[in-house]
Amino acid sequence: MDNYDYLLQQYRSLWSGRELAVQESSERTLKQAMRSELLDEYTHPRLRRPVYEKFFLAVGRILDSSMTDEDKLTLIRMYKSVAENTKEGK
Repeated sequence: MDNYDYLLQQYRSLWSGRELAVQESSERTLKQAMRSELLDEYTHPRLRRPVYEKFFLAVGRILDSSMTDEDKLTLIRMYKSVAENTKEGK
């Protein structure tokens, strides 16, 4: 289906300074990174934003990037899928 190694590289380009070591697979690493971002796990618990707000911000970051439109759409679809499967923060 998708080349997850390539998509993970594209995702990394969105976040300068964020290290994402591949643990089990590129697909799992990418989806876990998206989930962590949507759940705002990198922020202090009292300052965390809801999933829908983090999704909106992630989509904006992707759209503002220099990726191809196809890569942008693929990452946005992945974010949407991960967000739909994330129960926290509705």
